[in-house]
Amino acid sequence: MSTQADVIFVDDDKDVRDTTIESLLLAGHEVTAFAKAERALERLSRDFRGVIVSDIRMPGMDGIQFLQAIQEIDEALPVILVTGHGDVPLAVAAMQKGAFDFLEKPFSNQALRERVARALQFRKLRLENRELHGTLHGSGDAIDRMLVGSSAAMQQARERIRMLAATDLDVLLTGETGTGKDLVARLLHDMSARAGQPFVAINLAVLPEENIEHLLFGHEADAFPGASRARFGKLEHARGGTLYLDEVGSLSPALQTKLLRLVDTRMFERVGSNESIDLNARIITSTNRSLTALAQAGAFRTDLMYRFAVATVELPALRDHAEDVPILFQHLLRLTAARHGMDDYRRPSADYLGTLAKREWPGNVRELRNLAELYLVGIEKPDDDEGVSPQRDSLHARMEAAERDAIVDTLIRHRGNLKASYEELGISRKTLYEKMIRHKLNRVDFTDEAE
Repeated sequence: MSTQADVIFVDDDKDVRDTTIESLLLAGHEVTAFAKAERALERLSRDFRGVIVSDIRMPGMDGIQFLQAIQEIDEALPVILVTGHGDVPLAVAAMQKGAFDFLEKPFSNQALRERVARALQFRKLRLENRELHGTLHGSGDAIDRMLVGSSAAMQQARERIRMLAATDLDVLLTGETGTGKDLVARLLHDMSARAGQPFVAINLAVLPEENIEHLLFGHEADAFPGASRARFGKLEHARGGTLYLDEVGSLSPALQTKLLRLVDTRMFERVGSNESIDLNARIITSTNRSLTALAQAGAFRTDLMYRFAVATVELPALRDHAEDVPILFQHLLRLTAARHGMDDYRRPSADYLGTLAKREWPGNVRELRNLAELYLVGIEKPDDDEGVSPQRDSLHARMEAAERDAIVDTLIRHRGNLKASYEELGISRKTLYEKMIRHKLNRVDFTDEAE
């Protein structure tokens, strides 16, 4: 019986590989070595419990490219880079990009073992925290649970959001109306170190121009006619937490100038005051318009655009990941039913879900959510829907519906992984296949990965 490696070592020099393997084996580690980084990537996953040690200078994919590819799999996988004397600045730069540590050639066995031991301890703690979070909050984190979809576009969006949530960088969210920018802003806050602090959101597009400055910055008493007393602005309410500015593309030139100073200095003054106040808040912005196009047209400051876009997340239009529509609609049905206290509701048929995937959805997820509301109250009644109504049908029909829901929920959590799903459900693989056929469930609706 083979034991999973806890160290993956990559170096194109066979002598170095052999020497390093021997050193790590003597220290009690299980080691798998590769001459090419591309081969090592095939062995890595988000569940890998070990560490990676890799040379920087290699033909094909080098160590820096390898590090970037590993971070796309799991940003918490510790990577130790091995460098020659002249490459130390490169290794330091790699650590700034997320490498765990580096070793300078020639290195001692003791130095190698110490770094590997620290990296393994780091990995163990990160996985324990991840598993504990899953136990407390259900399978997967809030990002997995709230941003449903197995398409490549949604997987990439989730990973980028998860990566940025772990930082304190300002973020610009882009995407059409209804793609979920407000939800993502909240997730970035809730999954960050500022989660216990205020989350203050303001939609700039719906506020009268003359009110925005007072609302944002606050004002002193008698700062303008009618200001009988001083008021805190949204910026002060957001201190220590996150400030979310929705639809920044609608900002006037005057407010753009004021916000540029705010973003640059992290300081502001109430209207009518000369006293500077420290913001101490992360700033998340969003827009459904192209700030680049607005800047080229002279309607938006280029310098402010770059300040907002320290990091960006582009949320895809629903038509660009239509394969997610069936599972997303069922997810929205469950959320809507729970909000209305509806335990029993008519389940959509596979044919009906297929027709939904063919629509254009100009309103994106918001439009799909509205349809879920109409479906639950009976206003949306598709002629081809063969779903069952527990209120009218037999006990057998109710049991079938409950069974289907249980299978769907499990497949969503495990993203179509059949082995994990039938093990959680306590049934055999054959039984799960039979039930999926009976309930018209297709694995490709839950994942785009080949089994």
